[in-house]
Amino acid sequence: MRYRHAVAADAPAMAELVAANHHDALTEEERAKQGFVQGDLDAGALRSMAEDGSLLVADDEGRLAGLLGLTSPENTPKPPPVQALLDARDSLEWQGRPLRATPFLLYGPVVVAAAYRGKGVARGLFTAALRAASGRADVMVAFIELANRTSWRVHVDGFGMVPLGGFTIGDRAYGVVGASTRPAAPSGT
Repeated sequence: MRYRHAVAADAPAMAELVAANHHDALTEEERAKQGFVQGDLDAGALRSMAEDGSLLVADDEGRLAGLLGLTSPENTPKPPPVQALLDARDSLEWQGRPLRATPFLLYGPVVVAAAYRGKGVARGLFTAALRAASGRADVMVAFIELANRTSWRVHVDGFGMVPLGGFTIGDRAYGVVGASTRPAAPSGT
């Protein structure tokens, strides 16, 4: 598996992957089992994100196994959940500092193709995102709809992302989580 930045030519396959895993395309049972993505990410939006270096992909010899968004808050589209996260920067803290005073990148969405789930692709994308974010930001920050328990388990329980707080839009509650982009300090002797 090769983890790399997406290119414009990846857009059709990325759009197909996002559409197949979109909240509205899945049954309630499927959403509970596998998680879901939201937002209007069509081929044009994904092509634009690829062209500005905001997407990483897992490439299995030319087959798209997964994708992950990693964008600066200044250069990202601002649908309601992103805007709500940005509006909460004064109340969200990373390591004792308001998020507004902390260099961060927005992490997500993350999508793994059905045939590749449970094979380490999400972990590989997460690791690739940490490498890509290192030196650019202190923390990667994501919002996860609390109804998306699978994503919460993967990112918080599995990858160790730290809950920072949350927000609500209408009847949908979101948790905000972060992961340090700096290597952990060696443990003392």
